[in-house]
Amino acid sequence: MTSATARTVASVVLVSAGVAAAYVVVTTPPLRRLAVLVARRWLGASVPVFLMDQARRAWVESARPA
Repeated sequence: MTSATARTVASVVLVSAGVAAAYVVVTTPPLRRLAVLVARRWLGASVPVFLMDQARRAWVESARPA
């Protein structure tokens, strides 16, 4: 088996596992609620941190002489 074939097979296996996991989460109400809760918390934490970081970088860049 060549390296390219092995990578293709590995990619197909990973995609299949991801699709199967997504199907189980979507079709199981407690898992679906948990997934929505985790996604909301992750977005609620990461988006403000990203925006604050961008504002800080813009502030630092605006102070530099041209």
